Amino acid sequence: MITGPKYKICKRLGSGVFEKCQTEKFALAQSKTSKAKRSSSKKRPRAMTNYGRQLIEKQKARFTYGISENQFGNYVKKSIEKKESTPSEELFKFLESRLDNVVYRLGFAKTRRMARQIVSHGHITVNGKRLSIPSYNVGVGDKISIKNEKKNNGLFVNLDKEVMNMPNIPSWISFNLKNKEGILKNAPVYNPTDLLFDLQSVVEFYNR
Repeated sequence: MITGPKYKICKRLGSGVFEKCQTEKFALAQSKTSKAKRSSSKKRPRAMTNYGRQLIEKQKARFTYGISENQFGNYVKKSIEKKESTPSEELFKFLESRLDNVVYRLGFAKTRRMARQIVSHGHITVNGKRLSIPSYNVGVGDKISIKNEKKNNGLFVNLDKEVMNMPNIPSWISFNLKNKEGILKNAPVYNPTDLLFDLQSVVEFYNR
């Protein structure tokens, strides 16, 4: 039986929200639950309002990156104020440029939550300087590395094998496995079709 707050959130918002839910066990449980609901319910489900859809998309994005409501709201506000591109593109850049997310994208951690802990514990350097702020905004040209004395730490001993099994590292990051470091080559590239949530709906939610 699947229990716990994360599973409840995944059931409501989708399995992509947490890596913990991206398993065959969770998918099977979801399928059984859906069939049970369909067989037991005779009422036609109520149509979701536009507000409801926008709220769900906002929650999907926020839980995916593990960000507080205040932090997320500030990112959206800054994105709307910027004029370089659309608010949804700017929001994507803010979210993906977080240090904890870049550490996750590089394969230094299996989940964003783990990446946040790794950063908080001082295992990561940016341009040679130790940083312990998960929300730090990584800039183009910044070099992200594992602290030298931590490279042989238990957390990273199997990094070579784990990175090889990771999905492709984003094109906007270059990665040197030998040195265990990555460089942000350019700003994160926004492609709505690659996301499990709709950032345009998120911006509209805050613009109500």
